[in-house]
Formats: sequence, structure tokens, C-alpha cells
Amino acid sequence: MASEPQPITRSEREALNPHRGALVWFTGLSGAGKTTLARAVERKLNAAGIRTYRLDGDVVRDGLNADLGFSPEDRRENVRRIGEVGRLMVDAGLVVLAAVIAPYAQDRARNRARFDAGDFFEVWVDTSLEVCEQRDPKGLYARARSGELSDFTGISAPYEVPDEPELRAVGAGDLDEQCARVIEMLRAAGKLD
Repeated sequence: MASEPQPITRSEREALNPHRGALVWFTGLSGAGKTTLARAVERKLNAAGIRTYRLDGDVVRDGLNADLGFSPEDRRENVRRIGEVGRLMVDAGLVVLAAVIAPYAQDRARNRARFDAGDFFEVWVDTSLEVCEQRDPKGLYARARSGELSDFTGISAPYEVPDEPELRAVGAGDLDEQCARVIEMLRAAGKLD
């Protein structure tokens, strides 16, 4: 009988791509522009032949994390699960773009520790609370201010600003410019050929 086939390695998967796997974690307040920036980056990378997948916190909460609320414990588990899915996708050779508030620095650090060195890129989408409240696309800030929503990040729950993100994106800045900065970060790190 023939020997059992060896599993396909990450490097074998990546050899099929013009790039290497990585996870870009966009963090910031609700309404900061995380999803908008992640979508723009994904669109540009896709046009360049880069295999990507976007993990959006809101979308993942509708399915995989539908059993979670917004308590600190549930937020930690939400971030952990998204990180684990992202890690599997990086192993598959994809460039993963995760747009998730992830309010606690410790949770983001825990996710980073699960990745190989140089595979996790934290991008802080730095947008003031005032701008986020003006945008308020889902009316969440207004509901939080009225007391209708509890544990709302930036109002009644904390957001811990990243100490040393790989990139600080200007959430109220020019979208094309911020997108180019994210792509250049990946290129400089050797993730894009």
C-alpha cells in the first residue's frame, strides 16, 4: 500500500498566488470607516490579481457569531473567532481584510500572537468620536446616547486605542490615499509581488 499523502503546506498554496497570506485588521470606532477602507483595499487588490477575503464584523455577527451579544466577554469571543477564521484563511494563502471594532487592546494582541510573525497587520482607522457620531450610518450613536443601547463602544463602553499599529489610517482622509497606504504597507512587508 502506498504511503499516506502529506498535507498541502501553506507555502505550496502560496506558490499558486502572486502574493503571500496576511491578515490586515482594521480597528476603530463604529462609523470610523473600517468597512469602507477594507472594501476599497479589497477592490484594488482583487483588480491586481490578489486573492482576498473580507471579514466584516457586522456580517460575521449575523452568522458565525449570532450567539454573541455585546458584553465584554462576548466581544472578546467575537474577536477571537474572527481572528481564528482569519488565521485559517491566511494559511490558505489569502490576504484577509478584517473590519472589526475589537475595542480591547488585549484581545487584538491575543489574536496577533496566534499568527506567524509578519502575518498580522493592525490598521487603526483613526476617526474622532464627533465625526463617527455625525456619520452614524445605522443610528447607533443616537440610540446609545438616548440610553436605548448599553455597552456601546465609545459612549458607554471603552475603546482602547492601539499603541503601535502597523498603520494609522486617517478615517476622515482621502479614501484613495488611505487605500494606497494600506497596499504599500503590504508591499513593503513582502506580501505582494
